[in-house]
Amino acid sequence: MKRFDLNMFSLGKKGNTPTSSTFTDATRRRARSSLTTAAWFVVLLLCAAVSAAAQCTGPGAPNTTQTQCQTAISIPGNALRSFDISWVDPDRGLYFLADRSNSGVDIISTKTNKFIGRAGGFVGIVLNGAAVNNNLSGPDGVVSRGSCLYAGDGDSTLKVFDISNPKKPVLVNTISTGGTTRLDEMALTDDGEFLIAANNAEDPPFATLFATDDDNCGFVTKVAKITVDATVIPPGKGLSIEQPTWVKSTHQFIVSVPVIANNPTDPKGCNFDTAAPPVTCSGAVLLIDPDNLENPITDDFVPLVHCGPNGATVGPHDNVMVGCTPNNQAGDSETTIINAKTFRYVDVGNLTGSDEVWFDAGSDRYYTGSSAMPGGAVLGVVDGETNFLLETIPQSSASHSVAADRRRHKVFVPQVAPKNVVGAGGDVTGPTKDGLGGVGAGICGSKNGCIAVYAVPGTEDKEEGDHGDRRE
Repeated sequence: MKRFDLNMFSLGKKGNTPTSSTFTDATRRRARSSLTTAAWFVVLLLCAAVSAAAQCTGPGAPNTTQTQCQTAISIPGNALRSFDISWVDPDRGLYFLADRSNSGVDIISTKTNKFIGRAGGFVGIVLNGAAVNNNLSGPDGVVSRGSCLYAGDGDSTLKVFDISNPKKPVLVNTISTGGTTRLDEMALTDDGEFLIAANNAEDPPFATLFATDDDNCGFVTKVAKITVDATVIPPGKGLSIEQPTWVKSTHQFIVSVPVIANNPTDPKGCNFDTAAPPVTCSGAVLLIDPDNLENPITDDFVPLVHCGPNGATVGPHDNVMVGCTPNNQAGDSETTIINAKTFRYVDVGNLTGSDEVWFDAGSDRYYTGSSAMPGGAVLGVVDGETNFLLETIPQSSASHSVAADRRRHKVFVPQVAPKNVVGAGGDVTGPTKDGLGGVGAGICGSKNGCIAVYAVPGTEDKEEGDHGDRRE
């Protein structure tokens, strides 16, 4: 584990037994009927037991880890082929999944581990040939606060739902950000007054700042479009901006930027053109103050050292984990945790390739959806105090989403169905490399995909850190 000092660089803006032994033909028939019914009842019970036992088996459910596979939640509708971001509201005991396979945001009770509803009306999966076109599919980013659910769609719109009754979400507003591709990752301020969401697939990418009101979910207005100086994110190079997260202590959003041009921490002449791989320029974090609308990118960029980040989550002591991945920068083999105040950082070794990352204050640990980990997708577990890697647990391929309920000590990790079932985008683990007998099927106990539920160690519920919002 290496520690470094990093200075700011200014880079730009931005179942009756008989009572008698005398039998008539009729009573014999009734007895046979009762026995037959009882026999079938026993068979059904046995089948149910076998089905339950079939969950949480295989490489994705080791018995030697602290993080233990507890159960798997099945999702009604289409088998899971494509999904995006997860979110948990621990106060209401709700988990949300941007489920493109079923064109909606799935709502799960974290108390019962049951599917209870779906916020629908999204574009769903859009194909590019046989493959899923992530840039046009939806839903994508998702976040909630109180009775309000916010989710980005593949048509560049923000959809807002009233989830006062989470079994029957009500669409109350749809707002376009003016783009042509998906509205992706998003974050709320701790007071629920501002929401930021990124159009990561636009060229050039941009973010939109919205004013919100959790007492009136339908009240959402655009207040600013945030763009980045062309010297930092030049147009025409396929560059993007990714996950924002809110840092209460600094009153700023920290936003992951996968690659920036001419990152000063890299050798001169590093390549930032995604159309001409390999990309060798590192990324950065962007600092945004929602109260400064004239110049929201108040402190420019903090360039990262050999890290192309996607996800971002706030942990203890104002530390922010950003999910470095070789999908953004060739050779990324570590995960970076940077302090939001001092910009000192530490690299977590032997863990990379994450998309969504989540800090869980209930276990004092970070969890990573490391889908691009060399050797196969894993759930990464990192100690929130020492910043050391604790363990990794194999997942279905493309398992890039993760969220935790700090009150119930559970981590939720969606699993795609086998490629043999859903085609491109499905799990390719297992002996035949098509998901049959693979990691996901072992976890789910089915060939339809699922949401894996892992039980994690519980500690005191701390006030600091935590990916989810905390209302005062």
